Formats: sequence, structure tokens, C-alpha cells
Amino acid sequence: MNVSTNDLKNGMTLDLDDQLWQVVGFQHVKPGKGHAFVRTKLKNVRSGAVLDRTFRADEKVGLAIVERKEMQYLYDDGHALVFMDTASYDQVHVPKDVVAEMGSFLVEGATALIAMHDGVPIGVELSAAVVIEVAQTDPGVKGDRVSGSMKPAVLRTGLTVQVPLFVEPGDRIKVDTRSGEYLTREQ
Repeated sequence: MNVSTNDLKNGMTLDLDDQLWQVVGFQHVKPGKGHAFVRTKLKNVRSGAVLDRTFRADEKVGLAIVERKEMQYLYDDGHALVFMDTASYDQVHVPKDVVAEMGSFLVEGATALIAMHDGVPIGVELSAAVVIEVAQTDPGVKGDRVSGSMKPAVLRTGLTVQVPLFVEPGDRIKVDTRSGEYLTREQ
């Protein structure tokens, strides 16, 4: 399937030179002289490499059909993370290099959007924040709980984040999946 470069939108996935590229940014340029063109910033879906590429206006480019399915994380089998399609109960093995840093935010039973192209997983998307239990952290010093000081805490997934002194092992905290920062303690 082809799409015109005039119709590009952020987030679209293009099939260029047998590789998948996601549109990160684009700009239509109409110079005073010459033909109009579209300047784009593309991110390789597999490697994460960023490429600046210019197309002629109204040039046809390949559009990749990417299906996003909500799936539940089951377990880590050593080489891949296993997810279950919540509609069909089919299990999908997503390689660890596809999951990348999102794996440190996944707890068993969590839901994620799995992006698939031709039946092959190409990405994992999580909500902006997830709730994870604190596995280990040093006890806070009594009386020093409002100073804004932070201490390291190891979460159940193995991720280490900086948390306020009042957070203790067993507490459930909300963590931002984009930055990896502590947001709040859950009740």
C-alpha cells in the first residue's frame, strides 16, 4: 500500500528499502523557486536509528500496516518475553531486543500494546505510568522525611529508581515509563 508524502503524519510507519521507519517529524516546504518538498525525520523501528530524509511533494512511499494488539505479559522464558492475546488467548514470544528497556517496567499480568507487522512483533508500548512493588530499599531516617531527599530502591522487576525516604519495601509505587522516575506511592 502506498501513501503520498503530502499525507504523512507523525507515528505513521513506512516501508522504505525493505526496512520499517516511523515518522517522528515532517515539514512541508514550498520554496519561492523550484518544486515543493517534504523534509522528514524517520526512526528505524528495529534499530532505533534516526534518519533525516527529503521527498518530493506528492511522491508515493510504501505504508506499512502495523497492527497493535492489547496483550497480557505472562513470563520471561530466557530468550523472549511471552505475551497472551487477551481476545484469542494465543501466546506470542517477543524477543528481548524488541522489548528493549520496556521490559524493566513489566510485571506478570500487566497489559501492553504489542505492535505487529506481518505477524512479527516489532515493538512494545506501555501506558505512561505503571505501578510496581518495591523489593528492596534502605530504611528512611526517622525525622528526615520531609527534606526532599531521595534514596535508591530496587523494584520487583529489577529496575532501580530514586524514591523519597518514606518509601519502604513492600510499598507499591507509580513509575513513569518514559523517564523511569518515581511519581507517587500507591495505597
